[in-house]
Amino acid sequence: MKTSIATVSIAGDLEEKFAAISAAGFDGVEIFENDFLAFDGSPRDVGRMARDTGLAITLYQPFRDFEGLPEPQRSRAFDRAERKFDVMQELGTELMLVCSSVSPVSLGGVDRAAADFHALGERAGRRGLRVGYEALAWGRHINDHRDAWEVVRRADHPNIGLILDSFHTLARRIDLASIRSIPADKIFIVQLADAPQIDMDLLYWSRHFRNMPGEGDLPVREFMQAVAATGYDGYLSLEIFNDQFRGGSAKSISADGKRSLIWLMDRVRREEPELHIDMPPMPDRVGVEAIEFIEFAADDQGAKAIAGLLRTLGFREAARHVSKDVVLYRQGGINIVVNTDRKGFAHSSFVVHGTSAYAIGLKVEDAAATVARARALGAEPFEQQVGPGELTIPAIRGVGGGLVYFIDGKTDLGKVWDIEFRPADQPERGKDAGLTRIDHVGQTMSHEEMPSWLLFYVSIFRTAKTPLVDVVDPAGLVRSQVVEGLDKRFRLTLNGAESHRTLAGHFIAETFGSGLQHLAMATDDIFTTAARLRASGFEPLHMSPNYYDDVEARFGLDPDLADRLRAENILYDRDEHGEFFQLYAPTFGDGFILEIVERRGAYAGYGAPNAPFRIAAQKRMMRPKGMPRI
Repeated sequence: MKTSIATVSIAGDLEEKFAAISAAGFDGVEIFENDFLAFDGSPRDVGRMARDTGLAITLYQPFRDFEGLPEPQRSRAFDRAERKFDVMQELGTELMLVCSSVSPVSLGGVDRAAADFHALGERAGRRGLRVGYEALAWGRHINDHRDAWEVVRRADHPNIGLILDSFHTLARRIDLASIRSIPADKIFIVQLADAPQIDMDLLYWSRHFRNMPGEGDLPVREFMQAVAATGYDGYLSLEIFNDQFRGGSAKSISADGKRSLIWLMDRVRREEPELHIDMPPMPDRVGVEAIEFIEFAADDQGAKAIAGLLRTLGFREAARHVSKDVVLYRQGGINIVVNTDRKGFAHSSFVVHGTSAYAIGLKVEDAAATVARARALGAEPFEQQVGPGELTIPAIRGVGGGLVYFIDGKTDLGKVWDIEFRPADQPERGKDAGLTRIDHVGQTMSHEEMPSWLLFYVSIFRTAKTPLVDVVDPAGLVRSQVVEGLDKRFRLTLNGAESHRTLAGHFIAETFGSGLQHLAMATDDIFTTAARLRASGFEPLHMSPNYYDDVEARFGLDPDLADRLRAENILYDRDEHGEFFQLYAPTFGDGFILEIVERRGAYAGYGAPNAPFRIAAQKRMMRPKGMPRI
């Protein structure tokens, strides 16, 4: 599989773009004309820079408003093409993209366009160059790849071919079966982009909202299956117009692009095994059976604060690590690890971020296969020295540089609590609160990071994404999107902060980076849990009385139920499938959130309608500015 990406897709000058694209492992690069025109150097300089970073220049683009013009515009268009050919030869590329005309003076007619392209093919052929024709979704006369193919077919010239772009085809919902009949040798390059499903002007949608395959809602996999069925084995090139990407990290966006192409073609290969896909094999997406543990990095003071909070929630110290300053707290199927060891990655994380949930442990079907797939998709593996008798637990870097560990039931990894931990000498006594498992966790990041981490999770794990929603914080919007296991045993919310004044933005600022901010634990009876917590001295997050007056009226609740909710500070939501109950602890440290939930029936949401009210309550109880951090 040969991969390429257009320079317009990422930020920086050409030198920075080439370095990032090469580092991500691409084979080639498309030169977007504006990037070249802004470069203070010759075409030969650009070509040399690309080759020095190991990149082939796969395409020079775009050449606009060429076909179907009356005189004198037609002659000038051919003159312009000759000048572009000069540039291409100095760059060291042999393919130019011509997009369908949007000129108000262009004339319709497939035969007229075909004649123009045949003449252009003659000129290109004399220079050893090729020209690809692309149907813009908003083209004046040609806006469908089927019509563009007919122009190319009638042009009947070996140096004229078709360029297929997933966005232009999918935005117009064109029948993908029509691609399968196109001869592979007449497809000169394939450009790929996804996009969120938005009802808006096609041009504006294309120029501002494209994203990587797998990050949006368009059926890019089905498009690529149709292309692969032709036998096409040329470059797969990303052309992404996205304001957010152009302002982000060129290195990160390039890495996402490479990951998206690998995942895309892995899906194509699995969907149609008979197709020949030239790429190394890798394990299939892996199912997550449970969130096995959450690990905090802390100093002694922070560990004491965490332990106090956990005890009021019904957790008890269950075990201590055989050789490190690490304590395991447990309730039901929930494992919370507090690491105060002065060596290793946990301590480094504490030094940078303070007391924080720096690692998450996932129970997967096959830990080795998970890491193998993650590495194939460009994830960064993590290893550190282990002591005698300790397990080497496979891990990769995750959000904010934190860790994602993997354990399974196939190996000794599933016995980690017995192998690496000794039961507490004097087990703590006390009644638990009825917490059974981790329902979901929430990771907070800047809004610009969300597509990257969404792609990270859905490409590695057997998960699906839910639609993006806006969570209203009194100080601004937070974008939220959920990644769920197909069996719902794994639930993860990604929360993107756009303002430092929001609760999510405050967390990022105070902990010096993105990370795990939210832990939601399940109970089978939230009112029994609330009563037990109250008896243990737990003080819930206090909600405004106005909330309960509204929720009683809005849902038509029985007054007795409304009174119970009000008395325990429990939030309520309901949909057509079931009910949802939420009980919050006051925010911990610099905004860490602990939540207790009960799902009744098949309620599948996360209480998003309640977010503005609980955020307002959390902000009222935040650590006053100037107070020391935990």
